[in-house]
Amino acid sequence: MSEAAMTNTGGVLPGGLGGVTSDFSADKQSFHVPWGKAMMWIFLLSDTFIFSCFLISYMTVRMSTADPWPLPSEVFALSFGGDPIPLILIAIMTFVLITSSGTMALAVNMGYRKDRNKTFWLMVATAALGATFVGMQAFEWTKLIVDEGVRPWGNPMGAAQFGSSFFMITGFHGMHVSAGVIYLLWVAFRVKNGFYEKRGGNYEIVEIAGLYWHFVDLVWVFIFAFFYLW
Repeated sequence: MSEAAMTNTGGVLPGGLGGVTSDFSADKQSFHVPWGKAMMWIFLLSDTFIFSCFLISYMTVRMSTADPWPLPSEVFALSFGGDPIPLILIAIMTFVLITSSGTMALAVNMGYRKDRNKTFWLMVATAALGATFVGMQAFEWTKLIVDEGVRPWGNPMGAAQFGSSFFMITGFHGMHVSAGVIYLLWVAFRVKNGFYEKRGGNYEIVEIAGLYWHFVDLVWVFIFAFFYLW
């Protein structure tokens, strides 16, 4: 539309088909969300569907199986020379992962303040906590496989579906955490090397990485509630 026409209409585009044509020809943007962030949200939405299917399948299998389901408080108990403490390792893993959400939030904050050094170290701390979580999960798997004899196709403590559900759900989540650790370190070292400073000082990628990491932490809260506490 010409400037004269805009002036005659008070700066408001016409309605109807003419207004639609003007909008598309002017390359309008409905929501001011960068493509990187929008694509991450779409990816996380698809991942939400996958994890939801896993947890719903787990609940369906647990409620429909005829064999007794092992008690998580007994299966995942650890002894430190005395009586076994129920879910102590899982509680520590949960604390570690939730703490990593805090360090990631601080990293995003420091990124938008353009504090390169603090952003780097906070992201490294987040990755270290994530790696610690994966290490404890590896210990948990080793204990169940070697000491307890749990397999994806069998379980000496009760229902055979327990093993397949456990390895599928926690393994898929562990893959996400491991990928997140690599992703965070990659972004952190680019921050340290000034890569984003050379591209205009935009630290939006730190927030995008934070979205992924907070999602991984949130999924663990649901796994913890449905698998270990129920």
